[in-house]
This record gives sequence, structure tokens and C-alpha cells, in this order.
Amino acid sequence: MTQFMSNSIFFGAAISLIAYEAGLLLKRKFKMAIFNPLLIAIIAVMAVLSLLHIDYDTYNQSGQYISYLLTPATVCLAVPLYQQIELLKKNLKAVAIGIISGVIASMVSVLLLAKLFRLSHEQYVTLLPKSITTAIGMGVSEELGGIVTITVAVIIITGVLGNMIAETVIKLAHIEEPIAKGLALGTSAHAIGTAKAMELGEVEGAMSSLAIAVAGLLTVVGASVFAQFM
Repeated sequence: MTQFMSNSIFFGAAISLIAYEAGLLLKRKFKMAIFNPLLIAIIAVMAVLSLLHIDYDTYNQSGQYISYLLTPATVCLAVPLYQQIELLKKNLKAVAIGIISGVIASMVSVLLLAKLFRLSHEQYVTLLPKSITTAIGMGVSEELGGIVTITVAVIIITGVLGNMIAETVIKLAHIEEPIAKGLALGTSAHAIGTAKAMELGEVEGAMSSLAIAVAGLLTVVGASVFAQFM
């Protein structure tokens, strides 16, 4: 099977897309948060690789082609924001305060839990960038002396959980303002949360797209400060 994959340059990409599509079908059929397409795809790909005894490097040689779409997909997030630019201008102060509050809350929660569970400094800084995009989070973790591979896993888990529980939390907290919903998702659950925000509405998607970029930049600065607290 490994030899077959070596000869099939799109095998990894194909299995990833099929697994994600299966997740989408399950989500549509059962309409339950637990059937998150990304979560289903991750579990399915891991199961296939384990059953067929395919190592990650071999899989990634053909699966990496999907990563080429990441940059244009990220740039496309600017489109809904541009469409809501007037709304952003009217609520600029509230938006700025919301994102800053979200970033501080994220890092404070990591600090408190790290002290509670008596984590080492290395483990602590590994978790600090949990709520920002993988590309930025990896750089922050590496710069602060964290374990980059664990940071990536934590970021993915944070995003998937945020996507899964978003609607429940919004209902429990009685959040009705679309701007608030978008900012909360983008700040706490980065791009995966933004996918959910876009499902909720155009305004939510636009605000979440903005929150991803701003929260990422603020975390780069803030994480350096918070790293000194433990």
C-alpha cells in the first residue's frame, strides 16, 4: 500500500477529501454538533492510515496539495469583511474592545489552568497560542520555547470544539447580536470557528474573519508578555 501511495501523487489528497465529504454527509443526516465534518475527517484519515500501515510522511507527500489552497482561502475571508465595511466603521470601538477582551481572556485562562495543574513553563507557552491560526501559533510557540507539534494539535482541537459548541454557547448566553457572535467565534476558535460563523450569517462571517487577523497579531504581542508570568 505504501508503494501504491508513492506512485499515486493525489492519494493523500483524495482520501482527505473523501473523509471530509463523509463528515458533511453525516452532519446533514443527523444534524448533531458531534458530527463535525473536520473532526470526522481527522478520525477517518487516522483510521485509514493505521489500518493500511501508511506512515504520515508518505501520506503527506500527496496530501500536501490541499495545503496550497490555504493561502487563497484565507485571502477570500477578506471578501465578506469588505462587504460589511460600513457596519465595521459604525461599530469600530465595540469591535476593538471585543477582540482585545477575547485575546486577554484566552491567555488568562491558560495561565490560571497552567498554575492550577502545575504545568512547566514549556507546557504553559505551548498552550498560550491555542486560539489563533496554526501558522501564527506555530511561530509563537517556537519563539517562546514551546512544543510546536502539541501547539498544532491544541489549536486544531480548540477550533473543532469551538465549531461544535458555538451555537449551544450562544443560546445559553443569550447572544443575539450578529457582530458579537462573529467576534466571539473568530477570536476563540480561529478559522474553524469562522466556518461556523459563516453558516450563521454574513455579518457573523465578516466579523469573525476580522477577529482572526487582529487576534493573531495581538496574541503575538500578548503571549510574549504572558510568558513572563510563569
